[in-house]
Amino acid sequence: MEFVSLSITTHVYSIMALMIIMIFNYLSVSKMDQFIPLAKRLRFMTPLFHMANAFVIYTGAIVAAYSHDLSITVILMIATSIFVMVTEIKRYKKMRVIRSTDYELQKEFVLFAKKIYTMQIIAVMFTYVISKLF
Repeated sequence: MEFVSLSITTHVYSIMALMIIMIFNYLSVSKMDQFIPLAKRLRFMTPLFHMANAFVIYTGAIVAAYSHDLSITVILMIATSIFVMVTEIKRYKKMRVIRSTDYELQKEFVLFAKKIYTMQIIAVMFTYVISKLF
């Protein structure tokens, strides 16, 4: 049983790490005025974001497999992880085609990125609350 409790603890800490990265990225998008430094920061943070999300998925899979549990909560967690991954890929794809002279696209991207990070944070928090209730 120690293995399960350690796995759950690791899973919760990895969720916290992912949330910290999401909040950091949201604050970066909100506070930075220049697009080029913002794009460089987000380009650096994207692999860390995906690594943290992969760690959340991996530790969650270990816990679910060991406990032989495939409940609605586990399915919600899987859907949330896929949602977070897909929206982050969409955000990155939209960011990488923006040139330094496309000021309108830069402004649109900042609004788009804020919406993406807000949705991701809400989705992860909602899933975490649902998992604690059920």
